[in-house]
Amino acid sequence: MSKLTDVPKRILIGRALRSDRLGETLLPKRVALPVFASDPLSSVAYAPGEVLLVLSIAGLSAYHFSPWIAVAVVVLMFTVVASYRQNVREYPSGGGDYEVATTNLGPRAGLTVASALLVDYVLTVAVSISAGIENLGSAIPFVVENKVACAIGVIVLLTLMNLRGVRESGTLFAIPTYVFVAGVFTMIVWGAFRAVVLGDEMRAPTADFEIKPEHPGLAGFALVFLLLRAFSSGCAALTGVEAISNGVPAFRKPKSRNAATTLAMMGLLAVSMFCGIIALAAATRVRMAENPAVDLIHDGVPLGPDYVQDPVISQVAEAVFGHGSLLFMILAAATALVLFLAANTAYNGFPLLGSILAQDRYLPRQLHTRGDRLAFSNGIVLLASAAGLLVWIYGADSTRLIQLYIVGVFVSFTLSQTGMVRHWNRLLATEREQAKRRHMIRSRAINAFGAFFTGLVLVVVLVTKFSHGAWVALLGMCIFYATMTAIRRHYDRVAEEIAAPEIPSDDMVRPSRVHSVVLVSKIHRPTLRALAYAKLMRSDTLEALSVNVDPAETRALQAEWERRGIDVPLKVLDSPYREVTRPVIEYVKGLRRESPRDVVSVVIPEYVVGHWYEHLLHNQSALRLKGRLLFTPGVMVTSVPYQLQSSEVAKRRVRRRQEWAAPGSVRRGPAERAKDTSTHT
Repeated sequence: MSKLTDVPKRILIGRALRSDRLGETLLPKRVALPVFASDPLSSVAYAPGEVLLVLSIAGLSAYHFSPWIAVAVVVLMFTVVASYRQNVREYPSGGGDYEVATTNLGPRAGLTVASALLVDYVLTVAVSISAGIENLGSAIPFVVENKVACAIGVIVLLTLMNLRGVRESGTLFAIPTYVFVAGVFTMIVWGAFRAVVLGDEMRAPTADFEIKPEHPGLAGFALVFLLLRAFSSGCAALTGVEAISNGVPAFRKPKSRNAATTLAMMGLLAVSMFCGIIALAAATRVRMAENPAVDLIHDGVPLGPDYVQDPVISQVAEAVFGHGSLLFMILAAATALVLFLAANTAYNGFPLLGSILAQDRYLPRQLHTRGDRLAFSNGIVLLASAAGLLVWIYGADSTRLIQLYIVGVFVSFTLSQTGMVRHWNRLLATEREQAKRRHMIRSRAINAFGAFFTGLVLVVVLVTKFSHGAWVALLGMCIFYATMTAIRRHYDRVAEEIAAPEIPSDDMVRPSRVHSVVLVSKIHRPTLRALAYAKLMRSDTLEALSVNVDPAETRALQAEWERRGIDVPLKVLDSPYREVTRPVIEYVKGLRRESPRDVVSVVIPEYVVGHWYEHLLHNQSALRLKGRLLFTPGVMVTSVPYQLQSSEVAKRRVRRRQEWAAPGSVRRGPAERAKDTSTHT
C-alpha cells in the first residue's frame, strides 16, 4: 500500500522537506501580499456588482446612492486595517482574532471567534471559486453547463498546489494577482484620462437598458433598509483582512512589521480599486438587476432568459478598452484567475488556525501535524472537503453563497477589536511612562472605534441578510462551537483520567502473578516462535489455548502436540457455534474473576506480509481478538510477528525510499506562539 500511494504523492506534491528547512518557506512581503490579500483584492470583481444589484430593487434612481455606499465601505476598510495593524504588532504568534479574544475576553469569546473564522474561510473558498467559474463560464459554455464539477475540480487543483507548501503556492499565485491589480489600475487611469482629458463618452454594453424596479418609490425606512442591505453586500470587499493577522508566522522577520506593512498595502489597493470601479460604473452607465431576464428592459421588451448578465468589472472594461481588445482580454482572464486564487487566503488561514486550535485541544490533534512539505496538510484537506460539499449543495451559485458570506468575519472583527480595547486598558493600568501611555491611548481609540463600527455593521448584516441565508452561517458557527467544546471536554477528561498520581495507586502496584496464554490454531513456525517468546517472559503460569471449531483439526493438533512433546499445557475450548473470539474472551475474563490482582498476558502469533492485498488473507481473527481484548481490564496483548518472504521484499523497498521520507513517521510542527521580538514601528 505504501508503494502504491507514495509515488503518486511525490509526483503531486513533491519530495518531503526536512523540518530544519521551515525557514525557507517563510514569505517576503511581495509574495505575502498575493498569498494573504488575494481575497480582499479580488472581491472588487464582485463587491461593486452586489451593491448595484441591491440598489436596482428600487430602480435606476437609487444608483446615485452608490458613491455614498462606496465612501462608507472605504471608511470601514481603513478603520479595520488601522485596527488590525495594532493586532499584528501586539499578537504576532498567528492566533489572530482567536488569540486576542481568548486572552482578553475569555475562552468562550475566543471559541466564538474561531467558529466564525472557520465558517468564513470555508465560505471564502466556495464563493471565490464559484464566482470565478461564473466569470469563466461567460466565455466557455462547457464551464456553465458543468458548474459544480468544474468548481470542485478547481478546489482539488488548489488543494494540490497548497499541499506543495506555502512558499511554492505563493510564488505561483503572485503573478496573476499582480496582473489583475495592474489591469484594474490601468483601466481606472485610462478611463479617467478618456473622460476628463479626452472628453470621450464611454458606454457600457448595458447603458441603453432600463431597469424595472421591483419596489418603485421606496422612501423612509424601506429606503434606509435597502441602502443598509446594499452597504452590507459591499462589505464583501473586507473579507480576508483578518487572514494577515492569522498568518503572521508565515512572514519573514521582522514578522510584525512586515505583516503591518502588507496590511496597509492591501487596504490601499483594495480601496482604490473598489472606488475606481464604482466611479467608472456610474460614468459608463452600467445596469445590473437581481433578475435580469425580467427586470432589465431594452426597447420596452424584457431581455428574457437567454440573456447572460456580465459582472460590473467586465462591463466597465469593455467600455474603457473596447470589446475584444487585448487589454480587455488580459483583464478578463486575470479576473477569472484571481477569483480562483482568492481562495488561497483561506488555504493559508484555515490550516494555521486549525493547528492552533488543535494545540489548544479544541480540534483533533491531527490538524497540528505538518505534512511532507511543511504545510498543515490535514487542515488543507479538511478545508477543501468542507468547501467542496458547500459548492455541491448550493450548485456553485455565487449569488446564493454570498448571502451566507461576511457574517462570520464581522463577528471576529467585533470581538477582536473589543478584546484589543481591554488589552490596552490592562496595559495602561500599569504603564507610567508618558510616551508609551500616549501611544497606548491612541491605539485604544483606534480599536474602540473599530469595535463600534464593525459591531454596527454586524447588526446591519444580520438584520438585512438573515432571511436571505445568513442563518446558515450562524448555524455553521454553532455547529463548530459545539463540536470544539465537545472535543476540548473529551481531551480534558482523558488528560485528567490518565494523569500520573502523586501518591501510590493501583497502576503502580506490581501484579501478584502473570498468567500467559498463547493462542494456537496449528503447529507451525509462528506458533513455535510465540511459545519460545512466552517462555522468556518467566510468567507464573503458561498455557497454550486453542478453540475447537473443527473436531478433526483439533484432534490432529492434540496428537501433533503430544508427538512433539511440547512442554506447555494445551487447553482446548469448545465452541458449539464455531466462534473463535467469544470463547477466548470469556476464558480470559474467567481468569481475571478468579484472581483480580493477577494480570493475563495474551500472546498472539501474527504473519507480517509485504503487500496490501495479503492483509486481506491473513490475521483477521487476530485483529478481531485484539480489538476485543483491548477493552478487557487487566489483560495485556502481545503480538509476536513472523515475517514472510514478501515482507523482506517490502523491507528492502522501504530502505530504498528512506532518503525521501520515513513511512509511518509522525511529523509535528507547532505553530509558534511566542511573541515576536522584532522591532516595531
